[in-house]
Amino acid sequence: MIYREKYLAEIRGFYHDDLIKIITGVRRCGKSFVLQQIREEISKSSDNIISFDFDDRFATAEIQTWQDIVDAVQKNRKEGLCYVFLDEVQEIEGWSHACRALRREQCSVFITGSNSKLLSKEYTKELSGRYVSFRIRPFVFSELMEYAQQLHRACSVTDYVIWGGFPKRLEYETLPEQKRYLSDLNETIIVNDLINRYKIRKTEEFRKVINFILISNGRIYSVKSISDYMLGNGTQVTPNTVQKWITYLENAFIIDEVSRYSRKAKKELEQSKKIYNCDVSLNSIRCRDNRYDLTHNLENIVYNELIYRGYAVTVYDNNGREIDFLAEKEGKKYYVQVAWSVVESKAWEREFTAFSGIPVYDRKILITNDEVDYSTSAVEHIRLADFLRRDAL
Repeated sequence: MIYREKYLAEIRGFYHDDLIKIITGVRRCGKSFVLQQIREEISKSSDNIISFDFDDRFATAEIQTWQDIVDAVQKNRKEGLCYVFLDEVQEIEGWSHACRALRREQCSVFITGSNSKLLSKEYTKELSGRYVSFRIRPFVFSELMEYAQQLHRACSVTDYVIWGGFPKRLEYETLPEQKRYLSDLNETIIVNDLINRYKIRKTEEFRKVINFILISNGRIYSVKSISDYMLGNGTQVTPNTVQKWITYLENAFIIDEVSRYSRKAKKELEQSKKIYNCDVSLNSIRCRDNRYDLTHNLENIVYNELIYRGYAVTVYDNNGREIDFLAEKEGKKYYVQVAWSVVESKAWEREFTAFSGIPVYDRKILITNDEVDYSTSAVEHIRLADFLRRDAL
């Protein structure tokens, strides 16, 4: 597995802190590997380290309660600051009691767990603000390429736009094997992390709504429009239920809801937002006949890359002309349009005129899959392949 320095750099300043460090994110994004890399770094300066992986219940069978965790740490620790790593900690009932107890006993506690359980409101409430959380995401393109090289696999930009960055998929040689893995992962996320977690009874309706949401990435939506669409297709579900289910997806880090900001109204447009998937494979595995949604997946890819690079991102309404992203970082604004191609004159006009009226001192960027450079005096055109290899805009 590759060294994920971006995340380690964010967490490193808290290694010796008494706040509980939560490493979270969607299932199979690499949380346990990040935890392992933190442990390896700390081991260079301390041997006072205790680890439990509760996903391996054979190895941790003697631990059944939260008090067992505390007792095991106290029995095996050394004098001084003890570093405690609890992987998949949600398997132990009352885990938060163990975390609170250990931090009072000169322990620096790191935990990972099922994303739909950690960071839900009741769990963060249990920790009472005594935590700091770090979200891990599936690979961005640079990470995917690094891992592909380690595995001696070929991986293209188009492959990434379709099949995304869940790390383990690259360990399978053939596309059918990768698709099987991603489909099974999707089923685990939907059934284990959502249906079972929230005890959803209307499972058929839930699956239909979730499928619609995950193939609607990069599109403006409202809960009422989803409810109306489902009703028109024979599934009755209220807007309130749709919003509740969207919240479940957010809590599990399966999607991000992104607000739209109106330049004219100078405020966020609360009634309509955009949804972006944590990984575009969640769209592609739902496509039939290999008709993949390259256009919206490309927009989703750019969103994921911008978030990874530390930009605050909103969708920008430029007096009725939508700009895909307003990306802000360190006091600078970047207006970003995304299109698969602007070869056709109508596409060129649509994408470039969206920037009309934007202040000249703010950067205006168009990202496409075209090889030809379409930059103008006002708008910088960046090829997708070049954008994916950059560290910043």
